[in-house]
Parts: sequence; C-alpha cells; structure tokens
Amino acid sequence: MGDTSGGVTLEGAVVDMPAPRISERPVRAANGFVMLGMASLVALAGIALLIVAIAMLAAGAGQGGLWLLLAACLLIIIGTVLFFGLTAVAPGEARVVQLLGRYVGTLRTPGFQWVNPITVRRRVSTRIRNHETEVTKVNEADGNPIQIATVVVWQVQDTAQALFEVDDFVEFVAIQAETAVRHIAGSYPYDSHGEPRLSLRDNADEINERLSTEIAARVASAGVRIIESRIVHLAYAPEIAHAMLRRQQAGAVVAARQRIVEGAVGMVEMALEKLAEHEVVELDEERKAAMVSNLLVVLVGDRDTQPVVNTGTLYQ
Repeated sequence: MGDTSGGVTLEGAVVDMPAPRISERPVRAANGFVMLGMASLVALAGIALLIVAIAMLAAGAGQGGLWLLLAACLLIIIGTVLFFGLTAVAPGEARVVQLLGRYVGTLRTPGFQWVNPITVRRRVSTRIRNHETEVTKVNEADGNPIQIATVVVWQVQDTAQALFEVDDFVEFVAIQAETAVRHIAGSYPYDSHGEPRLSLRDNADEINERLSTEIAARVASAGVRIIESRIVHLAYAPEIAHAMLRRQQAGAVVAARQRIVEGAVGMVEMALEKLAEHEVVELDEERKAAMVSNLLVVLVGDRDTQPVVNTGTLYQ
C-alpha cells in the first residue's frame, strides 16, 4: 500500500502525494451518565435557589435576595452548558472534536460520553464503504478503446486527516479511484495475444493488486485505507467489439486446428507403426504416402468423408 511520507513508484510513474500535516489522537472524555446526573443536580439546585430568591424578594429581603437570585441564575446557566457536552457515539463512527477551530482529538469509543461543551464535534463514519466507478471508456496499452469499471472497498483510518487534509474525502476517493483506473487501463493491453506480458483480461489478480496499490498511494494523505479494489466490468468498446470478437474467434480456430493436426499426425504415425509391427500389409513409400494423405483428410477435415471403393489396384 501507499506510504504517507512520500511517493510510490508504479510501472515507471510516481504518485507523489503530499505528506499529511496532522494525525488522529484520542480526546479525553468523561462518563456521560455521571455528567448527566451532575448537570441535572446543578440545574435543579439553581431552580430551587431561584424559587427561594423570588420568595425572599417578595418578602422584602432586599440585597440578600438579589445575591441569591444571581447565584440561582448562574447555577442554571452552568447546568445548561454542561448538558451541551453530552455526546453519544454510535458503533462504526467517530466524533472529531474542535475547540475554537483547533483540532483537540477524536472520540472513537462507542457509548454516552461527555467532552468540553464549547467544542464542535463533527461526525465521521468509520464503517467499510464501497465505491463503484462508472463504466469508463479508455484506450488500453495497444491503443484499442475499452470499457472498464471497478469496485473499491475503503475505510477511514485517520479521521483527522480525512477532515482536515482534503475538502471532501468521499469525493477525493472517488476522483482518485477513477484516475488510478484510467492509468492502470492505459498501462496494460486488454489481451496478451499469446505474448509473455501482463494483460487486463488474462492477469486479473495481478492487475487488481496493482490497482489497489496505486489507489492506496493516492488516498493515503486523506487518512483512507484501501481494503480491496477489483475490476467488475471489462470489454472492448462497441465500435471495435465485433472486429475483436472475430479476431478472438480466428485465434481459437487456429489453435483448435493446430491441436487437431498434431493429434492427426500422431494417429497416422501410430497406424503405420501398428501395421508394420503386426505385418498386416507391406507398404512401399508411395503406398505410405497415399495412406497418410487419406488418413489426414479423414482426421483433419471438418466434414464427414464419403467412402470411395477402388475396383482397380492401389496404383489406379
């Protein structure tokens, strides 16, 4: 996978993404239920004092009632502010905490927790996600237009980098995945045509591995981990699909004919050896040539042969 501190070399191309300037760290948090009880007690105490202060002011307590009223309002404000620090974290998500624009840390532990109430908590999903690229038309290494689409399985690994290193990490992954697909598709031929080289169709595992490596190198700065990427659609473009199909069929026919000829020659050799071994008939070179010709016609021909009865000699 990609290195977050430098470039990654891929088939002569270098993916040189900038190193991240920030990394995720945990934030201190208190038990949410304890802080909920404490905030409730402070708020209730403030309400009780407020009632007492109002009663004292009504009875003409004067300055003492005013101080008690001020203390009650202060307790109610403190209790209300404490409520704003309560945070619920669901499984498969994290909360990135910021204080006055500064990154403080990340809450990853699921449950009911409490943090500084004047902080901003941004939700980031850490679940595994799928991204399927659209069917893209590109030119492969031999210059033939092809259609290709992939599925990329990814997950946010560093929430701080995902939020602060790029504008939109979801869109960033989508664009970088499409860029890597175009680069990989243009670096290899669709079919090797019997040559000793990697091709998109014949070496799917190797191509998928290289695709995953390149995408990982491109998105590492955004705190994203690539779990897997796999080509799910691969075909020639419609304008050349028929011609390429005929080429593949011709190659298959040639390969089949070659196999048939090899088998026919072996059968002829075996027939001649058996005839000579059992001394069924003694054949000179001309008769052997005629038998070889007849056997090859029967074995190699793609149509049923018609028997011909020779009423003369072998030489007529």
